Amino acid sequence: MKEQQEKLKLTEEMILLSLHTIDKAYYLFDNEIVLKMKENSDKLVSLYERNPKVEEWDLQALKKELGMDVYIINEYNRIIHSSLQEDVGLDFRLCCKEFSNLLDQRRKGNKFTHDGMDIQQKSGAIKKYSYVPTPDHKYLIELGYSLDDEEIFKQFNFLKVLAELESTYPSIYKIQIYNSEGFLLGEQPVNKKNMEIPSERRKVFNQAAKDDKMEEMEGKWEGFEAYYRYIPYKAIKDRGISTNRVVEIIYNKNELNRLLSEYKRDFIVQTLLILAAAVILSFIIARLVARPMYLAFHDSLTGLKNRAAFEETLKAIVERKSGKPALMMIDLDNFKLVNDRMGHDEGDRLLKMVAQMIQSCVRKGSVSARLGGDEFAVIFADAERERVLAKASSMLFKMNHSIRCKGDSDQIDVTMSIGIAFADDKDDLDMLYKKADIALYQSKEKGKNQYQIYEGFLE
Repeated sequence: MKEQQEKLKLTEEMILLSLHTIDKAYYLFDNEIVLKMKENSDKLVSLYERNPKVEEWDLQALKKELGMDVYIINEYNRIIHSSLQEDVGLDFRLCCKEFSNLLDQRRKGNKFTHDGMDIQQKSGAIKKYSYVPTPDHKYLIELGYSLDDEEIFKQFNFLKVLAELESTYPSIYKIQIYNSEGFLLGEQPVNKKNMEIPSERRKVFNQAAKDDKMEEMEGKWEGFEAYYRYIPYKAIKDRGISTNRVVEIIYNKNELNRLLSEYKRDFIVQTLLILAAAVILSFIIARLVARPMYLAFHDSLTGLKNRAAFEETLKAIVERKSGKPALMMIDLDNFKLVNDRMGHDEGDRLLKMVAQMIQSCVRKGSVSARLGGDEFAVIFADAERERVLAKASSMLFKMNHSIRCKGDSDQIDVTMSIGIAFADDKDDLDMLYKKADIALYQSKEKGKNQYQIYEGFLE
């Protein structure tokens, strides 16, 4: 019995690892797809502002122009128009209650959103979807982008892993992946009804998805005795409901027991080899991916967060609507003269020094970033006004002190201007940036080498 459990666990871990791998790959490297979807969404919003009669849109022409399927979802979460005709009429309220609630939230909002790897319900094709509300909040404009031909999917195709496990282990009838609503991921059966989890297994499936724990049942698979196991899966980086899935493994009970009794020794050797290969593969992947992953979120010169990582953190803090976040924008005065007169090596040295000084001043409870050039920023997740101002004063003092002590140049007065904005409940990412920029501009206008606070002069 112990060996049987080890076999089950090993197989299941390999399946979950393949899902984690492709989800992580998309999370790290699908920026180009997201940017294109955002650009296309903006075009469609502009089109809506010119012509809100979506029934007049030529969706086939738009699909050809954008390279993506276009969907119009009404206020009842029903697809009323689409370049993919077979999806017209799909009602998310009937099939996907949790997802329908999410669509309601997105329609009421004002932001472009995108999910991770998902499925097209009618075919099971692997796709990525994005959503943007129309300005009047009457519709959601959805874009669908096929991932099957993308290099990421080819390199980390979890469907191949499932097929290899099925062919390798006679004790496994079938391995299937469903999304959290019970729709099959990645297969295109002749009978479209087979896209959804069968009713006789729905109760156990729902329990696994709801409680986030493994569930089991016995039943039949194509007339043979079978043992069903449902394993919930969530991506390491949550990207919406699409990254919540359930793995269904259908075992041949008799074959599983026979194999364990006849090939016990072979099984143990094979398990050790697989484990060793997994360890080696994990080590190789870690060595290859660790550096690119770090550079994807950090500035290569200073080691601070880069703009993309900083804005993702800032957006999450602002949208959380808890605590009292503050944004500090920092700009070096006369930095260009350092590069022009003393060379870029000296400029880089100065930028590193400033980054270290900022880090030493703000320390815990904040996130620092280099936004580009001589621009820096700090977000305080929850800070009292006096403490933030004290940090700004400390930065100004240390900046002046460091320049004098190192004797960089008597003729170049390199100082620091700071703009500070404290978030209101109604502020979003763009508004908080704008407030801090205004305060920074005031600091420059009033003589530089100082900080200014946004005090409500934004119309």
